[in-house]
Amino acid sequence: MTNPFQNRAMTLNGPASDLAPITPNDGADLPTIAVALYIETGGDIALVTVRGQSRSVKVADFAILPVGTRRVLATGTTAIGIHALTVS
Repeated sequence: MTNPFQNRAMTLNGPASDLAPITPNDGADLPTIAVALYIETGGDIALVTVRGQSRSVKVADFAILPVGTRRVLATGTTAIGIHALTVS
């Protein structure tokens, strides 16, 4: 199989190299900073940005939220099916 990523440096403006499901947690950061979030079922998302700022936003179903995220909080999050898009 041909790998189009093989000899390329990963960048923040390119595609993510992986995505992983997130379980919102008030006390623990994500294992890898997310460059964006993908949300299957919309609602509110409470998060901590890569800069450490607490934010809360409302998102629609099947939304992509392009913000560097270190933590998705359980308190205040009603959206479900949240995935971290990562670059590594």
